[in-house]
Amino acid sequence: MKEKEHLDAQEILEKYDRENQFRTSIGKWAWVVTLLGVSLTVFHLYTGYFGTLPSQKQGAIHLGTALGIIYLLFPAKKGMHKLQKKVPWYDVVLAFGAMYVTYHKIFFFDSILKSRITGYSTIDIIISIIGILLVLEATRRTVGVPIVVVASITILYAIFGKHIPTTILSHPGFSVDRIAPNLWYQESGVFGTPVQISAKFIFLFLFFGVMLVHTKIGQFFNDLAFSLTGRFTGGTAKTAVVASALQGMVSGSSVGNTVASGSFTIPMMKKSGFTPEFAGATEASASTGGQIMPPIMGAAAFIMMEYLGVPYSTIMLSAMIPAVLYFTGIFIGTHFEAKRLKIFGLPKSQLPVFKDLMLKNGFMLLPVVIMIGTILSGFTPQRAALLGIGAVFIVSLVRKDTRLSIRKIFEVLEQGARVALPVIAAVATAGIIAGVVSMTGLGAKFASGIIALSSGHLILALFFTMVACIILGMGLPTTANYVVTATVAAPALINEFGLAPIAVHMFVFYFGIVADITPPVCLAAYAGAGIARANPFKTGVIAVKLAIAAFIVPYIFIYNPILVLVDVTPLALVFAIVTSLIGMAGISSAVVGFYARNSFMWERLALFAGGLMMIFPETISDFVGAAILLGIWIIQKQRKDDSSQMNKQVTV
Repeated sequence: MKEKEHLDAQEILEKYDRENQFRTSIGKWAWVVTLLGVSLTVFHLYTGYFGTLPSQKQGAIHLGTALGIIYLLFPAKKGMHKLQKKVPWYDVVLAFGAMYVTYHKIFFFDSILKSRITGYSTIDIIISIIGILLVLEATRRTVGVPIVVVASITILYAIFGKHIPTTILSHPGFSVDRIAPNLWYQESGVFGTPVQISAKFIFLFLFFGVMLVHTKIGQFFNDLAFSLTGRFTGGTAKTAVVASALQGMVSGSSVGNTVASGSFTIPMMKKSGFTPEFAGATEASASTGGQIMPPIMGAAAFIMMEYLGVPYSTIMLSAMIPAVLYFTGIFIGTHFEAKRLKIFGLPKSQLPVFKDLMLKNGFMLLPVVIMIGTILSGFTPQRAALLGIGAVFIVSLVRKDTRLSIRKIFEVLEQGARVALPVIAAVATAGIIAGVVSMTGLGAKFASGIIALSSGHLILALFFTMVACIILGMGLPTTANYVVTATVAAPALINEFGLAPIAVHMFVFYFGIVADITPPVCLAAYAGAGIARANPFKTGVIAVKLAIAAFIVPYIFIYNPILVLVDVTPLALVFAIVTSLIGMAGISSAVVGFYARNSFMWERLALFAGGLMMIFPETISDFVGAAILLGIWIIQKQRKDDSSQMNKQVTV
């Protein structure tokens, strides 16, 4: 039975997650993939400890090795990974060709630096064109077509911009001889900030997550969540929320987290009485929130650190309250839905005992604690990741079932590289987009467009930016989406409206992420629906309702950035947190349609308005919102229970 569930989960992953569509049978080339993967991980561990190489050399090894592995693992056509039993000759050529054109930057490092002044040779130009094409193709294979289309359009824009009749977007245009070397050899293109951050920080944190998985901490998180929430109303759904939040801290993948946690939580929710659509939506919305959950968050958070020029601890702390509000909204939503359906908790006899669980497995939390403590102590993310990885290895030695054999260590090292492949390809292509934006001044033009379209009204500018982020997020990975919007849209909001930079960057970060649960292209919701055997579109709609905080809170911290710890005092912060949590209860109850009793439409509208007032950090609005929520509670309490269902305890 477990084997069948594992196969079903893998099938769903392959269907909705492009990065899982790789060849499993590649014959003798498996040794090459293992060698390259292990070498890449060891390289990052070595440079993380002893110091990185110059950014261009570090990035070349990082990207070049990844491209080689991608062409050996990922087929040119979707679905061919199951049919091909060996690596075609042309993919072997592409693999080693990609490695050469990337390593070329290392072999001729000094002469390339001189060429920036004297001009690039014909060979340099040809290599840069081939390199860009190979990056785009590798990205198509691992991530999908949409991001490649966006990057291709920006390149065409750089070439043919002078032919655009619209004066706002037109520019003189550049020749291919100028565009290709600039995107390939300069710091503002393929090997720009996204790839540099990936090579310095992101890879190590992804490997940290792989190490945690192989020490069975994922199962521990599930058991821990089960012991904490299983006995309460709707305990199975609350377990899914807590488990996904814990796993999301170290996974960073919406679809992957949905499948990993959902294989355990979704059948449990269905059996307890939740509809298949609600079960799939709960898991999808909670898993998507993992990318905004400190301490690790998604890979884009590390790029945000570099763009803003602040320590990662600042990003982590600023994201804390919005993340708590996000998960609180989902948690409360499941509570009210359970109250509406009369789904109660599980008997204690069916739940793990928290005390016993902590005594037996509590040591598994040590790596996460060490990593958080290191970041908050002011050390670099590199040092935090390395200490966390070291702690995981030491922790794995405690018990026989988590101890890593020599063969297992090599498997983990290879897996560390494999997990990073889609991220590396995505950030390289995002670098192309950012490079074109820098060359052509597209960012300033886009900013002018937003201002003109919004007529100078902030709320309209925010709305248009939100729509752009969600649309881009339907086709682009979160990291690439963030790079594009942070390069193009964020400067407009910061410079034209004088907003707090960290609030603006969090705004575009959030809306890039929620695209994973926003219909019609909601991959995390589709994955959850696949496991639940539910209607995908309905699952996506319910996921949006549960994750309503992600659509509201960003607007709140733009207008008053106290929620992201800007201009904050301790008393004001505590008051803002308490009122916001109460406000989320009101909004979640409005969305579900249950408060003290089933709510009429006017009551739901009032609850939504009251909750919104309490989230907005103003004293007057807080009191008005509290009065509305209290008034509806009293009205509903005086009304007879309109449910005909009998109270019962559910056994799973």
